[in-house]
Amino acid sequence: MTPSADTARQRRRRAASGRGRLSGDSPLLGGPLNVEAGAEEPRPKAPEFDPRGGDLDLPRHRESLDSGDPDQRDLRRLIPAGDPDRSLDDWGRSERVFDLVSPLLDLYYRYWFRAEVGGIENVPSEGGALLVSNHSGALPPDAPMIMQAIRHEHDQPRPLYMLGEHWFKGYPGVGLLANKIGMVAAHPANAQRLLRDEQRLALVFPEGQKGSRKLYWQRYRLRRFGRGGFVRTAMRAGVPIVPVAVVGAEEAMPIFAHVPLLQRLTGLIYFPINHAFPHFGLAAGAMYLPAKFKIRFLEPLELSGYSAEDADDVSLVQTLAEDIRGRIQRELSSLLASRKSVWLG
Repeated sequence: MTPSADTARQRRRRAASGRGRLSGDSPLLGGPLNVEAGAEEPRPKAPEFDPRGGDLDLPRHRESLDSGDPDQRDLRRLIPAGDPDRSLDDWGRSERVFDLVSPLLDLYYRYWFRAEVGGIENVPSEGGALLVSNHSGALPPDAPMIMQAIRHEHDQPRPLYMLGEHWFKGYPGVGLLANKIGMVAAHPANAQRLLRDEQRLALVFPEGQKGSRKLYWQRYRLRRFGRGGFVRTAMRAGVPIVPVAVVGAEEAMPIFAHVPLLQRLTGLIYFPINHAFPHFGLAAGAMYLPAKFKIRFLEPLELSGYSAEDADDVSLVQTLAEDIRGRIQRELSSLLASRKSVWLG
């Protein structure tokens, strides 16, 4: 046996004995990635995790900001202008589908809920703006009614995009229809492109599921507005925030109780008990009670005086978020105090 053959056999034995075990230099454990023989590339550093970040917060890249890279706002000109002749835009919103569902939405808006709208002039006629509203109802009707209010009452109607949660994607048909009428996943990149780059109107519900799963006796008591992610988003996009107060949705689709066991068995985000569900099944989604709707668009909160760096000020962001929450809560209380009847207003 030659020395070279013995050396080759020993190398094979060492390789075989090392199988199944990972060394600290393995790329799977954070070691360098070998691109070519004898060449290594450093592993890119992951962005730091911020436990105080919100759902609409953008990741921080301090290295790129300090390296003299161009401002991302300068790249806005690369986004193609909207084409009014297209029936489907880049977000999947289809004017054709919207025209098909509009008669049903108008039926609810004009005759079933008899929506009464105030302050519509506070919605900008041009430029981006973030609308922030209270959220309520087992299957919340507030977003479509706000959308119809802008469509019918505003001097210059504009499409309204709704920043919603990802759970819509898990239900066949529901997610597709929601996307066709303007639902966009509440991702920071989506929010920035809508508000800053395309200068669109976007609607967000900071209460999220906490608002839509409230029981009837908890109605019109605003939950916490998250960690202020919507304020950071508006600051970084340089757009105003328009608070919106909606009365009527709590009674239109109330929730009397929750059944956690059936929630786990069905995979729903919650399993409510009310006047229509579960005994009418899927048909309950259209069985809203004819509560009188009142929608108020409050005076915008201008954020043009703040810079993108102010979005990192946790105290400032929380103060502004609580101020907006307080303004909506006071308007709700005022509307409820002047309401003589749930059904007649």
